[in-house]
Amino acid sequence: MDEEWKAVCERTVAALRDEGYALVPGVLGPAQVRRLCAAIDGLQALHWDYEGLVDHYKCVFNRDPLWLPMLDLPGVIEPMEAMLGGDCHVIGQTAWRCHPGFIGADMHLDYLPMALPAACLAEPAFELPMFICTAQLYLSDIDETLCPTWVIPGSHKAGRAPAADEREWNGQVARPILCRAGDVLLLRSELWHAGSRNTSQRTRYLLQIHYGRRMVAQKFSPYLRWRFNPLVIDACTPRQRRLLGDHEAAEYD
Repeated sequence: MDEEWKAVCERTVAALRDEGYALVPGVLGPAQVRRLCAAIDGLQALHWDYEGLVDHYKCVFNRDPLWLPMLDLPGVIEPMEAMLGGDCHVIGQTAWRCHPGFIGADMHLDYLPMALPAACLAEPAFELPMFICTAQLYLSDIDETLCPTWVIPGSHKAGRAPAADEREWNGQVARPILCRAGDVLLLRSELWHAGSRNTSQRTRYLLQIHYGRRMVAQKFSPYLRWRFNPLVIDACTPRQRRLLGDHEAAEYD
């Protein structure tokens, strides 16, 4: 890792610890963005995928090797390994198209490993470990009309899920993430965040990669019928194979 990405990684790790999210600018270039948008346009729904006002495609890494480099992007994989461990892995990769009229999602968190008392979380010596983190690769320029993600800084330290219609915590109010195509937003699973409506006439393209500690189960549907695509496995680098579950033996293997 060169010095520029090392500095980005350090800032990202600090933000994930303190704020619960981090925006990493310029991870993808314009040609990569165009290629991924075209690839999403070519996807077909399988198993639990769905299409409509929002098109949602799961486990896209298993459909074509072109998705593999998105698993370990420079500036993203380094903070993931720093926060989740050098044996972390991918628990999902989903592609989205959010069309005009898409309604988004209410304030929520994705996963709370354990409820914790506020006194514990407020203790200066206590550092909340991260178990799951999502990387949102924006493939569209996001303004206030194109369903930006809203976040409440520091809310990962709340130790609970938000109540209905709760949009602030500890003096911090929800704020939209406005960014450019090629930027990546990292979100801890405990962070309070929300989707929003697409009031534009454009479609938002988005690719998500979900990372977890090794002991967090990989979410590869259709589960018992799951099979890795041999063409994808043959194209993997050693790191990508590990991210897809090719781990060294450990206590529970």
